[in-house]
Amino acid sequence: MGYKIEETAGFAIVHLEGDVDLSRSPTARQAILDCLQERQHVLVDLTAVTYIDSSGVASLVEGFQVSRRMSLDFALIGVSDAAMSVLQLARLDQVFPIFASLDARLAQTDPRT
Repeated sequence: MGYKIEETAGFAIVHLEGDVDLSRSPTARQAILDCLQERQHVLVDLTAVTYIDSSGVASLVEGFQVSRRMSLDFALIGVSDAAMSVLQLARLDQVFPIFASLDARLAQTDPRT
C-alpha cells in the first residue's frame, strides 16, 4: 500500500492505493490519525485501493470515531468497487459519509459553517 497526503480546500486528503491489509493498515491508520492530531478535517481517497480487509476497515472506523470526538469532518471519497463491496458487507456504507469525488464533497454545503 502506498499513500500520499495533500491539503486542499481546508481538508487533508489521504490518498491510499493498493492493498490495505493487515501488514499495511497500520501505515494508513497512522497517516489518518496524524492528520486528525493536527486538527485537520480529513478525506480518505480510496479510488486506487484494490483490496481492503478488516484491519483496513478498522483504521477507517478509528479515524471516523476520533474525528467525531474532535468535531472534525471525516469522509471517504472515490471509493473503489473493491473497497465499497467490503464496506457494504459490513454495512459501513451507511455509517461513513461517502462521496464520489473531491468535487462532490466540496459541492456539498459545508457542515462546519
